[in-house]
Amino acid sequence: MSAVSATKIRELRRRTDAPMLQCKTILYATQGDVEQAVEQLRKQGITKAETRIGRRTTEGVMASYVHHTGKLGVLIEVNCETDFVARTDEFVILARQLAEHVAAAAPIAVNREAMPFDVVELRRRTFERQVRASGKPEHLVDRIIDGKMEAYFGDVVLMDQTWVREPKVKISDLVGNASAKTGEHIQVRRFSRFHMGLA
Repeated sequence: MSAVSATKIRELRRRTDAPMLQCKTILYATQGDVEQAVEQLRKQGITKAETRIGRRTTEGVMASYVHHTGKLGVLIEVNCETDFVARTDEFVILARQLAEHVAAAAPIAVNREAMPFDVVELRRRTFERQVRASGKPEHLVDRIIDGKMEAYFGDVVLMDQTWVREPKVKISDLVGNASAKTGEHIQVRRFSRFHMGLA
């Protein structure tokens, strides 16, 4: 059990774009060997993320969602590689589901890289002050802060959020599953969320 750390799961997900649960299962089967897990996923037909990321995602759809009250709306751009995939029902449904999710969960960025640096640093400093004020042992401070930052990203970053329709599924898994099924790199490019009366 201890051979499979969260770090290894994240690394395997980064390299393969496979869903988290699948990464975890494969890592248990390979006793935590990331290279062997990558190879097994490749044999199962999961295309490596790095080969997909190099592909251009110039096709896709713009999806929208307007709440029944008319006071909340979302516009989201979801990209893929080909017009063929962009026109499939599955891709269009994915885009609509993402628009609904953004309306309900109110993320502030698509991914961590899109988070403003000053916002992240301010949040980290705030957590550090809180942890130090609580009197936690010095050797635990960084680990506690990292845990709080992970939870924060899970609240405000779209790809880190859990899907409002199925809380056991992360948005990154939802997109990753669609990517694995189509064999194309699928990317949420951007979104705008409008709430009546709020800037």
